[in-house]
Amino acid sequence: MIVIVSAKNLVKRYNGLTAVDQVSFEIERGECFCFLGPNGAGKTTTMRMIYGFSPVTEGELSVFGLSVDRDIRTIKQRIGVIPQENSLDPDLNVVQNLTIYARYFDIPRRDVENRITELLGFFQLSDKREEKIDRLSGGMKRRLILARALMNRPELLILDEPTTGLDPQARHLIWDRLKELKTQGMTMILTTHYMDEAMILSDRLVIMDHGRIVEAGIPAALVHKHGVNNLEEVFLKVVGRGLQE
Repeated sequence: MIVIVSAKNLVKRYNGLTAVDQVSFEIERGECFCFLGPNGAGKTTTMRMIYGFSPVTEGELSVFGLSVDRDIRTIKQRIGVIPQENSLDPDLNVVQNLTIYARYFDIPRRDVENRITELLGFFQLSDKREEKIDRLSGGMKRRLILARALMNRPELLILDEPTTGLDPQARHLIWDRLKELKTQGMTMILTTHYMDEAMILSDRLVIMDHGRIVEAGIPAALVHKHGVNNLEEVFLKVVGRGLQE
């Protein structure tokens, strides 16, 4: 077992508010690890600490065996991040968005051109090379953000609600691509509000509530453990009381 991400007693505080409270977990190479929880549970905050967007308040957090406190520049060279929001440049076309992003990683020009062709084909965007961003559908934009995150050939892909707001067809296309990446050995961290997405994509998951991990395990095993029919019922059983407060 090779551990890609390790967190021990991880804490994040904002102005006296504890957003993440003594969280510990390990993510193994090649698996899709999912964070579930209601809004404000601390899942996105935890992910942002993993990719260095938000500093750790207390505890230990390492990625690829490197400290996020001391080695975040090296870590960022080896990861890809898909944020919740659309962060594409509307003034540039599809190829330009990918080309500009590649410059952050000092990828040779010839390799950039080949990589763009490869990724646009993989995400079924080859015929959109010259399109401006505002002419793309929501699903196309999300696929382009995924393509951009893969430009540097990352070892770890971090996905923050990658299919929120998309229609079923667009969601399934992205799921197919993520499953293909997983067969290639990609390690992924996922947050989502869609229980079917978590069930389909994740190998293991944790459910967070009020900054703490309240349940963890293999999705199907959790369904069996709680004697329910699906993951949504597990979720509601574990955090339902908090949702009613």
